[in-house]
Amino acid sequence: MFKRVGLFILVNICVMVVGSFMISLIMKVFGLGPSYGPSGINYGSLMTICLVWGMAGSFVSLFISKWMAKTMYGVQVLETHGPYGSLVQKVHMLSKRAGISKMPEVGIYDSPEANAFATGASKNNSLVAVSTGLMNQMSDDELEGVLAHEVAHVANGDMVTMALVQGVVNAFVMFFARIVTFAIDNFLRGDDEEGSGLGFFASMFVNMALQVIFGILAAPIVMGFSRWREYRADAGSAQLAGKEKMIAALEALKRNYNQLGDAESSVKAMQISSKESFMELFSSHPPLEKRIQALKKLSR
Repeated sequence: MFKRVGLFILVNICVMVVGSFMISLIMKVFGLGPSYGPSGINYGSLMTICLVWGMAGSFVSLFISKWMAKTMYGVQVLETHGPYGSLVQKVHMLSKRAGISKMPEVGIYDSPEANAFATGASKNNSLVAVSTGLMNQMSDDELEGVLAHEVAHVANGDMVTMALVQGVVNAFVMFFARIVTFAIDNFLRGDDEEGSGLGFFASMFVNMALQVIFGILAAPIVMGFSRWREYRADAGSAQLAGKEKMIAALEALKRNYNQLGDAESSVKAMQISSKESFMELFSSHPPLEKRIQALKKLSR
């Protein structure tokens, strides 16, 4: 747990440094002035800065996603003719069937939880990884359904589209946080401009707090898109491996998660499923039962 948290903090620091550099460079090249000051808000400059920052943070995370996943989970990349070679061959077969030109890396990591994920900067630079728990607990048909689901994510370019959605949401969160911060600062200064306002450190703190609040309020937008792409990947798996195999995989996951008492397992960012709860709006994955019902309605 500590290792994952430490890596998460490190990644965010890197994103902030890279984002700050990009913003400074864009402002210098295009001659953008301060986003706001005593005379008012330069909305065009502010929106440009927030868009660059938001997209930079999202895409830096995307480009390092394979390295981050390998580091966080200790993923061992597999070879076609080495141990678990059949797993690599199965992923490559499904990838060719999905029209992917450059085969994904295939890896395995040690975890008792039945889990799998796909990540990477593009469909031609991707990683499909499965846990040892998934390998041990699923039949060949169920495993193929899961692998086809992850390959469908890669073929659909879901990593890139998710980064785009998150980047736009980041931009608007930062934009409105800065506007509200500016309004509070102006209110404290008063009409005669004799007040001290928030001051630099208080302004920074208020802005960060507002970003957290607005980020939480905007989370259902991102999570709604994430749930939609899960349904689409399920449908893709049905096309690549067969509907019954994907349904069998989801039924197996349902049995597995019903037996777990580990609350952490339902909130991991890259897991293939999540438990149903009243927080469904903030869940990246639909309830397993809804996914199964959606698959049963498919014609194929």
